[in-house]
Amino acid sequence: MADTKDLNVLLDAKVPIIGIESPDEQRVLALLLRFAMQRQVSFYEWTITRGLKLSGFGPQPNGGDSELDDPEEVLKHITQQQGPGLYVLCDFHPYLKDEPKHIRYLKDIALAYEQQQNTIVLVSHKLDIPSEISRLTANLDLRLPSDEELMAMVRSQAQEWAQKNQGQKVRTDSRTLKKLIANLRGVSHADAQLLIRHAVYSDGAITESDIPDINKLKFELMDGEGVLHFEYDTERFSNVAGLTNLKSWLGLRRDALLEATSDRPKGVLLLGVQGGGKSLAAKAVAGFWSIPLLRLDFGTLYNKYFGETERNLRNSLKQAELMAPCVLWMDEIEKGLATGGGDNATAHRIMGTLLTWMAENEEPVFIVATSNDISGLPPELMRKGRLDEIFFVDLPDQAVREEIFRIHLAKRDLDPTTFDLAALATTAQDFTGAEIEEAIVSARYLAAARDDQIQQEDIRAALDRTYPISVLRAESIQALREWAADRTVPA
Repeated sequence: MADTKDLNVLLDAKVPIIGIESPDEQRVLALLLRFAMQRQVSFYEWTITRGLKLSGFGPQPNGGDSELDDPEEVLKHITQQQGPGLYVLCDFHPYLKDEPKHIRYLKDIALAYEQQQNTIVLVSHKLDIPSEISRLTANLDLRLPSDEELMAMVRSQAQEWAQKNQGQKVRTDSRTLKKLIANLRGVSHADAQLLIRHAVYSDGAITESDIPDINKLKFELMDGEGVLHFEYDTERFSNVAGLTNLKSWLGLRRDALLEATSDRPKGVLLLGVQGGGKSLAAKAVAGFWSIPLLRLDFGTLYNKYFGETERNLRNSLKQAELMAPCVLWMDEIEKGLATGGGDNATAHRIMGTLLTWMAENEEPVFIVATSNDISGLPPELMRKGRLDEIFFVDLPDQAVREEIFRIHLAKRDLDPTTFDLAALATTAQDFTGAEIEEAIVSARYLAAARDDQIQQEDIRAALDRTYPISVLRAESIQALREWAADRTVPA
């Protein structure tokens, strides 16, 4: 077993203190017990509630006279014991913070390793090793379950469910199972069992509808410290008018994202007019590929304390890797990476952290970045290799505007065939999709005020009262169009 092999390497290297960060305490303890039995060393477990207990073979701690639940007393006890022994301290991290005596005891145990042969293993969901003992400590990262192990867990849970339900088989298909396994990657054994059980026991079937729930629960189970948001409501491309080039581009790469290859697609930048449908497209990418959608909010990323902003970003990117395969949506990215403001140094550090991650990340995290202002983006972000393509989302043409009216009328249980969509689209020339939707909403209020059904003239009146952004920001939109003309791909 790979984890046991790693432990053997650390013990052979005579590392006196080992740190294991894991939410799966039972699995860690079972692994350490097997390891101790193979090595024929005494094995003890300590928790604040149960004290120090003999779990393998060896002498009872302190002759069995005391529970040794006090952190200082248990460390003092270990300093007096002749090994070899393996002492597992569970959730000991609160007793290392601002506790110089505890830290000194650990250092004494570590420095006496050659004479006493006692190894301390600190096990917790999160460890912050004090600098005084960091050079004497090695961290062990437990291997996450492989695809084969995950599939074995699914079969085991399915058999268990069948035994409890008169032999009925769990309904599923190979394509859905493949998606489930892909979305279970990056979680511990215990969390994987919980997620699989949730999918199986809810209705005795593993279907496409289970995948979003599994992804949401997976995100909630993570002990994340980033500022990512899980977007439960994704979209279908059938609800996105136009963008035919983008849809075709994504369709060609649909399966490649999940393949273990260096040619896996990295992401796209959607540049365009505000309200043109960039955010809707980002949601549709996740829905199209049936993978989680995570949104990185640059507004909550920044922190007034030095170094905390970069830490927030690193934690968020780590979360995205654990959620892979997923879509990482960076909305209005220029607001987070612009270097012209007062916090110039922080923006440069954020940019460096993000570019390094984009170059080194090997997990299937597909970036969808949106931007309204190309002048605010650093050129390093836009070169090939960082992202795969830059798509320009322009104002919708006549045919796309008709489709936008059809989609938003149908969404509100209105029959699009009872409206003259071509005439409405002509009236809405140079309107964005968001402005068209808002005109329909306003028309519904007008109709409700007179206690009547919405009519063609209600929508037309709402459009006539609207000054679209193409008028309000005509100069900046024209400049954006000119820049994008020979530098981007029309979406």
